[in-house]
Amino acid sequence: MSRVTTARTSASYLALACVGFIATAPAHAADNNTPVPADADKDAQDRSAQDKDQILVTGTRAPELQGPKATATAENTPRSVVILPKDVIEQTGSTTLAEALRTVPGITFGAAEGGNPIGDRPFIRGFDSQGSTFVDGVRDSAAQTRDVFAVEQVQVVRGSDSTLGGRGSAGGSINIITKVPQQRNFITASASAGTADYKHATIDVNQYLGGGIGVRVAAMWHDQDFAERDAIWARRWGVAPSITIGLGSDTRLTASYYYLESHELPDSGMPFLYTIGNAPGTGEIWTTPAIGRITTAGGVSGTVERDTFYGLKDRDFRDAYTHQASLRVEHDFGDLTLRNSSRYSYNEQNYIFLLPDDSQGNVYGTAATNPTTGAAGTRGDVLTGGYVWRRGNTRYGYTETLGNQTDLFGSFDTGSVKHSIAIGAEVSWEKARRGAYVSASGSTVSPRCNTATIARYYCTSLFNPNPSDPWVNYTSDTSTVQTPIVKGDHSAETQNEANTVSAYAFDSITLIPSLILNLGVRYDHFTSKVTPGLAAGATQTVTLERTDDLFNWQAGLVFKPTQNTSIYASYATAATPPNSLLGEGQEPNALPTTNTTANLALLDSLKVEKTKSYEVGAKASIFDGQLALSAAAFQTDTDNARTTGPDNTVQFIGKRRIRGVEFNFNGNVTKWFTVFGGYTHLDPKIVDGGYTALTAAAVGAQAAKVVLVPSVTTGRQATQTAKDSFTFWGDLKPAGGLSIGGGAFYTGRQFGGYADNRSATQTAAGVVTINPATKVLSRTIPGYWRFDARIAYKINEHFDVSVNVNNITNETYFTQVYSSHYASIAPGRSAFGTLGIKF
Repeated sequence: MSRVTTARTSASYLALACVGFIATAPAHAADNNTPVPADADKDAQDRSAQDKDQILVTGTRAPELQGPKATATAENTPRSVVILPKDVIEQTGSTTLAEALRTVPGITFGAAEGGNPIGDRPFIRGFDSQGSTFVDGVRDSAAQTRDVFAVEQVQVVRGSDSTLGGRGSAGGSINIITKVPQQRNFITASASAGTADYKHATIDVNQYLGGGIGVRVAAMWHDQDFAERDAIWARRWGVAPSITIGLGSDTRLTASYYYLESHELPDSGMPFLYTIGNAPGTGEIWTTPAIGRITTAGGVSGTVERDTFYGLKDRDFRDAYTHQASLRVEHDFGDLTLRNSSRYSYNEQNYIFLLPDDSQGNVYGTAATNPTTGAAGTRGDVLTGGYVWRRGNTRYGYTETLGNQTDLFGSFDTGSVKHSIAIGAEVSWEKARRGAYVSASGSTVSPRCNTATIARYYCTSLFNPNPSDPWVNYTSDTSTVQTPIVKGDHSAETQNEANTVSAYAFDSITLIPSLILNLGVRYDHFTSKVTPGLAAGATQTVTLERTDDLFNWQAGLVFKPTQNTSIYASYATAATPPNSLLGEGQEPNALPTTNTTANLALLDSLKVEKTKSYEVGAKASIFDGQLALSAAAFQTDTDNARTTGPDNTVQFIGKRRIRGVEFNFNGNVTKWFTVFGGYTHLDPKIVDGGYTALTAAAVGAQAAKVVLVPSVTTGRQATQTAKDSFTFWGDLKPAGGLSIGGGAFYTGRQFGGYADNRSATQTAAGVVTINPATKVLSRTIPGYWRFDARIAYKINEHFDVSVNVNNITNETYFTQVYSSHYASIAPGRSAFGTLGIKF
């Protein structure tokens, strides 16, 4: 259902918006030396009495799924689940969510050019999961880069997941569990310093005041440059206080706040070498980022070093701010708990992000010589290559969310059948508003690079750019009047809003001790609307609105041959409605932004993208329950993906299929050797990419004609996804307080996008001929291995020291690939030492 409304520009905008999902109950286990009070289990989510003997890691039970919807332990959950504990996060020296998730196989990160170009954009099993990231169960889809200073663990649920989390979640979801008060006193702190001017400090203070009142404050300060990346830097700080009243009692109230502020010179990486227009050769051609020894079309040779940076210190920046305030109240009624959770969040992001652009062939070049006559000669057009256009992508804006949900969860018996249930309802509001900075960067000049644009530093040398070039802003690309960069007019901003009303229910049914049936259903009523910026000279804007009703379900059967092993099969669905990300990321199914007749018809014809997953697997805990192993085989199918149809209209005929197998391990091989990691193999295929329009130029009396051909993407590997990935982190304690750790991480080749040079021509009689492609271009980044190491020593119960070395072999590799233009490059070898304090 959709509708269109109009509103005057002077109308005020609601400051409400929000998110939906469940606020989990972050209850955390004690450390090895401090016992947890007997009644502390009231905050834990292990509600399966038969599974109390769980995996032990370094002397304590391994982290388990937390939150009301965790109706079973990880071992008895019929789907692939990875729980990344804080110990692994700390040992690997991870300070951001992206760094922490590199230890989880099967997760890659995508790049973009707008919305969320350099923030967290994880792909799980080949699907963009930016909008399926949650903090304590609450959706946190705003464009941002997350720190882990207040993180207790990260839960990754793989496979179609809309039943659990609502809209989206085609490939899975990520739930970040934060730190909250505990019934004990402790202080932990760390201070790190290292190469590339690396500095990092954290503190985590918990005080149990008695009478069921606990207070906790976590804080962080971070400042660094990046190894072998010229000019790049990042600074941030954050604080996360929380208080719980009623710890250990039947009624508990927890209030928490989280603030993160970051400032950086963003790193966009390297441009690709070729476009489809200038790629030499025929057939299948792979273009990779322009690095190493390169010879341009004009015959100039040079070396692009890994520290090359094409941005501008005087122009580029990224500032971000996050506020989150949460309130949760819960009461135990015997084996059932009633919880009400509320969350308000505000995320602001402002940036001018350099995109090293190759779109007009300026990197490799389009000619052997430059023109010397005519207008091109007068302008001094550079066609021989060796230049990068410093395209400046800009955005400022914020996302506000407000949500409330109520959950009833717990366990009961019906005769000999045991039930672990969760039922709940959610109401949420969301608003995202964004605009652009007024900045000239040569976007109106074609070709991009000539004498004037080089003089203004719009274009820079491929081989020897200078980030300190004295760049200034002008009122236009051709004006000589200087002007400061300012935000665009308020009336030109685009606003997206959404509200969600949801209801859900889950039941883990123990039919007999060796057979568990897991069921879940969810209904979402999702309404989204977009109000585009005011057109020039207009006095009214238009609001386009659409409502979708989403129903998702999951079912799984678990067979337990023994108490510590399980075999399972499951089926789950996901639904991604139009405008699911509210413009905060890549939105392939966005609402239209004008009220033309065609767009109004499109608004009514939009469809929900449907995904379904099939999975079989096995799980076991061995070595007296100390090592958890799991394996799974799966297939995920997507239908209704938005593409161009054979009649050159938007149609919902796109299909993707992801098949794969995975293996994971977590725990103690012995009491002195702990491991974490796994292997994932994917066959990510675009089954149907729709059609591509070709235009046959006019001939004589024959007007130009448009013909449709199957998309070049059909049958190819899904983008921004690796076929193979392997991760391993191990920590060895040979003697005394000595600890030796290390990691090996492999990610296979990824593709960003595809293009070919098919064309259409027509005769004077109007007969159209489609000329087959002589070359197909794939933008790709190669696979890589990365190795890390750590050595630590526990001086006494209060002090420890450690040294981490990342990327030991100084491997040059790329971590993210965009569909065109560029790929993000990783830093070189770095090292840092850390002093840890515990009281």
